[in-house]
Amino acid sequence: MKQKSPIAQVWEWGESGHKQIIYSVILALLGVLAGIVPFICASKIVVMMIGGERVQSAYLTYIMIGVAAYLLNTFLYTGALGISHKATFRILKEIRQKALAKLPKLPLGTIMEMKTGRLKQIIIDQVESMETTLAHVFPEMTSNIGGFLVVWIFMFFVDWRLALLALLPFPVGMTLMITVFIGYGKNYARSVEITSAMNDSLIEYTGGIEVIKAYNQGNESYATLKERCIANASFFYNWMKECKGNIYAMIIAPTTLLSVLPFGWLFYSNGTLSFEGFVTTIILSLCLMGPVLAVMDFVDTLAKLGTVVENVNSILNGKEQDHNGNEMIEGNEDIELKDVGFAYTEGQDAVLKGVSLTIPAGSKVALVGPSGSGKSTIAKLIAGFWDADTGSIYFGDKDTKSIPLSNIYDRISYVSQENFLFDDTVMENIRMGKPGASDDEVTACAIASGCDEFIRKLENGYNTRVGGGGAHLSGGERQRIAIARAMLKNAPIVILDEATAYIDPENEAVIQDAVGKLVKGKTLIVIAHRLSTITDSDRIVLVNDGNIEACGRHEELLADSPLYKSMWEAHIGVKRGDAA
Repeated sequence: MKQKSPIAQVWEWGESGHKQIIYSVILALLGVLAGIVPFICASKIVVMMIGGERVQSAYLTYIMIGVAAYLLNTFLYTGALGISHKATFRILKEIRQKALAKLPKLPLGTIMEMKTGRLKQIIIDQVESMETTLAHVFPEMTSNIGGFLVVWIFMFFVDWRLALLALLPFPVGMTLMITVFIGYGKNYARSVEITSAMNDSLIEYTGGIEVIKAYNQGNESYATLKERCIANASFFYNWMKECKGNIYAMIIAPTTLLSVLPFGWLFYSNGTLSFEGFVTTIILSLCLMGPVLAVMDFVDTLAKLGTVVENVNSILNGKEQDHNGNEMIEGNEDIELKDVGFAYTEGQDAVLKGVSLTIPAGSKVALVGPSGSGKSTIAKLIAGFWDADTGSIYFGDKDTKSIPLSNIYDRISYVSQENFLFDDTVMENIRMGKPGASDDEVTACAIASGCDEFIRKLENGYNTRVGGGGAHLSGGERQRIAIARAMLKNAPIVILDEATAYIDPENEAVIQDAVGKLVKGKTLIVIAHRLSTITDSDRIVLVNDGNIEACGRHEELLADSPLYKSMWEAHIGVKRGDAA
């Protein structure tokens, strides 16, 4: 398929506002034409004055026509921009909504590769930059080009020689401008990249300020941010130095009078041009300047548009997970992984290498192993955050790729060691597990997860806002709210990925007891470093270097697996050390 030009792509995205934008173009064109009338009236007045015309009504007529045309130009221009902006802001809203709706459909890895600063820059800043194209370039640039052509054709009929001479400055100006825009697209793409890096550093610096202060790394961390800020400033300074030709182009291109005035006087002197024609062409040549400058002002916008469209398309056209079937997970079904292989990035070493595993419905299965062994990856593949590169995952006899992702998400509650809380109340953060749940249902899950007591001690209890990312709560408090949210969802499959990592010993027994009650009859998949929390599992799966090394109950693995035994002994040793 032939790739669309950037301007065609933006026009396609603006489909809902096509009528309004076309109306704005028509109004803007009429406004430009109305704006020419005062110049024509001025030329008539000048001719009459020099010719000795003494009838005041003639002057008054042209003055009134000129003023009326000027007011009409202002009215039409304002109306055109009002209509185009109203349509544009609706279109930008729709593009952002499409981008935000697309994000959950992309593999988690794709989202993680796009850092927060870059996502913000694309969805907020770069989409906003299309406002100039939709609200200004379409109505203003097209109308000014039309206005330029109308004026030039009018000049051509007055005197074709002067009309051609009026075009002389344009090739020089355009040549200078073209030299500036050679490589402009690459420079703009680089500017986006370097600005994104600066944004990422700023977000990282402010987000990690607690760690930076705790470890006295202020100078080192600030040095990285400072370096990227300086690199950003240096890049733009050097780029602007390269754009000096654009200034010369803006000066030279509109100088139509320099070629029209001397030759017009020559033609008038030798009798081949009337005085009225001489004055009219001089004034009309001044009319050409406005449209030319307006058009040149948008060249920069069009040069950037390719990069903007490419970046927005990287989200809108991102490859979605292939779940086009209509099979549904009806109840609590067995989960089976068959020869599953997976790498986070194409070309990297595989994280999972031919993993096969069966998790019976209603069982408690623990995934354990050294850091980086692949245990969390298995859980995330089951949860539908990624699709396996090779092999298949089944719920009952249904391949996950034949099941809509929305159904998989509905049937699984996933709680990780780093759960995100929204800048909303405690009540609403828990209620996300089951939108529409009553306050009593939310409170019951909070009590069961052991967080009711600390919630009631907050300033506004359940109506206390937790801050962005749950910043107003401790790690353990955030974790318990996340567990309460998962409990409220009441999905038949529960995945706890290091979910008790931040729970203090006093509350750990309460949480374990609550989880045990609430997952009764459900499938529970637990990823844990603290082996003492999973000894009662129906099955413990030992994952090592992307493979399943051993599988069985706690006692069986202690007897049969040297790696599990060494992990257990290390864990018990740490616990004894903590107790001492």
